[in-house]
Order: sequence, then C-alpha cells, then structure tokens
Amino acid sequence: MNLIKEEAMKVVSKLQQSGYLAYFAGGCVRDLLRDEIPTDYDIATNALPEQVISLFSKTRSVGAHFGVIIVISEEFVFQVATFRNDGSYGDGRRPETVEFTSPEEDVLRRDFTINGIFYDPVEDRTIDYVNGQDDISSGTVRAIGNPESRFKEDHLRLLRAVRFAARFNYKIEESTWAAICGNAKEIKNISEERIRDELSKILLDPERVRGFDLLMESGLMEAIIPEIIDLKGCEQPPQFHPEGDVFVHTRLMLTLLKDDPSLSLVLSVLLHDIGKPATFSYDEEADRIRFNGHDKIGSDMASTILRRLKYPNKIIEEVTEMVVNHMTFKDVQKMREAKLKRFMARPTFEDETELHRVDCLASHGKLDLYEFCREKSAEAGEEGLRPPRLVTGHDLIGMGLEPGPRLGEILQWVEDEQLEGRLADRKTALAAVELKYLAPKQE
Repeated sequence: MNLIKEEAMKVVSKLQQSGYLAYFAGGCVRDLLRDEIPTDYDIATNALPEQVISLFSKTRSVGAHFGVIIVISEEFVFQVATFRNDGSYGDGRRPETVEFTSPEEDVLRRDFTINGIFYDPVEDRTIDYVNGQDDISSGTVRAIGNPESRFKEDHLRLLRAVRFAARFNYKIEESTWAAICGNAKEIKNISEERIRDELSKILLDPERVRGFDLLMESGLMEAIIPEIIDLKGCEQPPQFHPEGDVFVHTRLMLTLLKDDPSLSLVLSVLLHDIGKPATFSYDEEADRIRFNGHDKIGSDMASTILRRLKYPNKIIEEVTEMVVNHMTFKDVQKMREAKLKRFMARPTFEDETELHRVDCLASHGKLDLYEFCREKSAEAGEEGLRPPRLVTGHDLIGMGLEPGPRLGEILQWVEDEQLEGRLADRKTALAAVELKYLAPKQE
C-alpha cells in the first residue's frame, strides 16, 4: 500500500470509528477499479463540516458552506465532503444552495457514472448506485441522470467528458454525446482559466489526438479556439505537403509527438501554422501556393489566443518564440557559426527541434536539417553554446569607453568572435577590443 492511500484510510477509519459513514469517492475509486494508482483521494461522509473539523487537528475550511473541509494528514491533503444534494446552478459552476443528505442522493448530483462510485477501504466494499462499474467494464462515459441537466449545472463537464473519453479510450454514451454537441457553445460561459486547465490536460495526455478529434466533432474546439477551424480546407503546396491541407498536417503532427511533451511544445504544434489561412496566396509565376510571413503573423495570433485563454506569460513567450522561429530551420546550414550557436543556445531550442522533427515527418519526411542541428548541438556542448563571458561592460568602461549602446555592440562582437572560435580567453579578448575599438586609426 502506498503512503497516500494509507493516510487516506486513516482519515476514513477515524470518521467511521466516530460513528459516521465515510468512503473514498470520485476519481480515486474509478482509478482503483481500473487498477491504476490514484494520485489523490477524496472522501465523502455523513459527518457535518463542523464535526469533521472537531475530529482532526489540522483542517482548512475552503467550502464549508458546500460541505467541504480540507483535512491534512502527515504531508497529504484530503478533501472531505459531506454527502449533499445541490440546489439550482445560477452560474453554471456552483450550486446556489446545498442540502446535506444520504450517499444515494449525493451520487445523483455527480457528473459521470464512472466517477459516481464509493469505496469503503475499511471493509473493502464498493458502493455503486449508478452502475458505474458496468460503464468502467464496457469503457463508457455516461452522464448520471439527465445529461442536459448535468452539463447545465457545470459547463466544464463538457470538456471533462472529452478528457475522460480520450484518456481512457472510452466511448461517450449516445445521449451524453448529443448533450455535449448541443451545448458546446455554452463552454464560453466558463472562466477562461478553467477552460485553459482542462484543455491543457487533454493536449498533454498521450491520447491527445482522440481528445483533439472529440473537441472538433463536438463543436467545443470552435467555441474555444475558432481559429483552428480555418485550417480546414486551407490547401498547401503538394510538393512540400503531400499529406493534405493545414488541418490534416497539424493533426498528423499531434500524432507524431512523443508521449510527454512540454505544454509549450504541444501548444506550438497546435498553433505553428495558425497564420497560414490569413497569408494564403498563389504565385502564378512559380505555379505554387505561398504563405509569406505566416510565421510572424502566426506568432501574433498564437499570442492573442493564449492570452485569451489566460495562459501564463512564460508559456505565451515560449510558444510565440517557437512559432515565429519554426521556419528558421531551413537556413541553419547557411548560418555563420556564431549565429547558429546563438540559435541553438536559446531556451526553447530543444522543443523547437522536436517541433521541426514532427513538422517534417508530417509533410515531406526529410530530417536532414533536424539531424544537422542535433549533431551541431552535441558537437558544441553546453559550454560551446553558452560559454562564460570573456569581457563585461565594466571592463569596457574601465578601458575608457563611455556607457551607451556602443558597449552592447562591442560585447556582442566579442561574443561572436568567441563563438566563432577566434577568442578563447579574457586576456586575448581585451587585447582584441583594444586593437579594434581603442587603437588610434592610421591616417
């Protein structure tokens, strides 16, 4: 037994020993029944919030009005919720009122049958009022009760259904799917932060392509990132993109990503060609399609999209950097040594090479530039790409140079010479600066 489960069992045991009903609830039960190891445990009980608080020495009241108390046991945090049924949902997120009730009624306000199962770890007993175990066995995501009602209570459940179906490779039950499609536009009533978090989970999952397809088919993607829809039917030059239009290309790239990409990388794959529809043109002289400037326009569009979804600035900066640079790889073999090293030394370079790899594999299939960059990066090593600075601004001022933009130009020249292998130590670098910038010019 792992430590977190052991501590969760202690919380359940203490509640039961005090005369209350107490069970594991929600996703942890689903994962246990699927022979997966839960990363967190939620607990449901008939003990009232104040009774829970009285039983445990370390608690936090984060939702006592809704019957939710945080219990801290060792280094673990457990959400302990009193069985309840919910009143009306005025904001599509939280009930306006709650009533503490029985476990049978508590289940009926939960989202999906696979998440509506209780488990008593003390007696090793499963309590299933909604046939959730059958849906786990058959691989089905099914709303509890009336799907329309469940989704109107919390519109985020529209995305959660897609995430569970993708993650577990489950089908979505027919009436549940119909309600998702019929209410897809309602997702816009949810805060951008909640949409962002759920979307990120879908895109980071190894089954992201199934999630992507369900987002497209349901209409949720159109409601969240309508710019993606414009990729459909945007033709590409067949000599470079035999796979098809920009949408087909983007989807194919998602299938080629490794299982554990960074969030910035997967968002870059999704948005790297987002500027192509806006820059589409046909060059009659060359008899080919062009997308001039789609990297720069796409970077601006990616920034707009990610800011709309309230992504952190760091993620936005990384994604826009990757989108604007994804066409630069075509020039790497022609770059001077210093420029190439600078290109490879940037923090986003590792992710950019992976973006380039899947971009190539999803189109012409040539990986020569990818292999070139990998070889050059390995050859240079960390110190070769990011060598210690030989000369500082203080050094230049000490040599009699005035503070100002010229200092930056000189420092860059020194760094270029260092990266090119022409300057290797501080003494030589200072002498080179003296000769180039301070020595009297011969008339």
